[in-house]
Amino acid sequence: MPYYSIRDNHSNGIVGDYLNEIIEENSDLSIVSAYFTIHAYNALKSKLNQIGRLRFLFGEPTFVQNGILLDAKTREYNIVDDKISIPIENRLVQKKIAHECSQWLREKADIRSVVKPNFLHGKMYFVKEKSGIKKAIVGSSNFTVNGLGLGRNRNIELNTIIDSDRDRSELLGWFDSIWNDSTGLVEDVKDEVLKYLERLYVENSPKFLYFKTLFEIFGDYVKGQESNDLLDQESSFYDSQIWNALYDFQKDGVRGAINKIMKHNGCIIADSVGLGKTYEALAVIKYFELLNARVLVLCPKKLSNNWTI
Repeated sequence: MPYYSIRDNHSNGIVGDYLNEIIEENSDLSIVSAYFTIHAYNALKSKLNQIGRLRFLFGEPTFVQNGILLDAKTREYNIVDDKISIPIENRLVQKKIAHECSQWLREKADIRSVVKPNFLHGKMYFVKEKSGIKKAIVGSSNFTVNGLGLGRNRNIELNTIIDSDRDRSELLGWFDSIWNDSTGLVEDVKDEVLKYLERLYVENSPKFLYFKTLFEIFGDYVKGQESNDLLDQESSFYDSQIWNALYDFQKDGVRGAINKIMKHNGCIIADSVGLGKTYEALAVIKYFELLNARVLVLCPKKLSNNWTI
């Protein structure tokens, strides 16, 4: 088979396969990547669990969570691969993998991060065997399942195997100069990474899960209630008789109903019997009357007198 120095996860070999070949027992690893994922660790753990030491350098101080870039003070490390690319069977054992990965990092890894954004873009995997033999590959592959070419949807990357002793020595010297920088270019982030990993495998209490469920369901609604942007346009509404006749929980319902009507052109108030749906509806009517809107009330005939009053 012809030898190729390129590993692109496509037609010129797989980066993950190459790492499986060169990582030996008690090897020391030095890695530069924008991401570290537990599923990439899991794909290589038979070799990684046998290494001597790992130096992992995050090349970016900001990390993506829910599509929002967080600054360095509040960052969340991207430790799980994009769920779209993770087979369901892997997601089911995520807690186990996270716990194993956390123990491995705690025992064998030092983790640092560059603090300056958009400063270090390269990716590097450097292996130094116990015998002193050095092997390395550099390019574009992050430490993710797809970046290493071990997933179902492999990225097409561009990586080159460094096969010159001089080039490998220069590459290790380059890594050491950044890793040991004393000017504030890098910082130790191992504790932060371990804390985030712990959240993936910790046994949460039923109370926590209950409140987490409520937050996921109603979080956006509560934020909308707090802002009250839509109600601010008619300040005299808060001085109306019907508004001041409402209890606090009814006012919350009215705010929610008005916001939904303005946003979605409709809303159903579906509180239980006796909680004041009629009064809430009257407050909604008052709000739109103050905006000079026309209001139509449709009701059963036997309730018409109530609404007329």
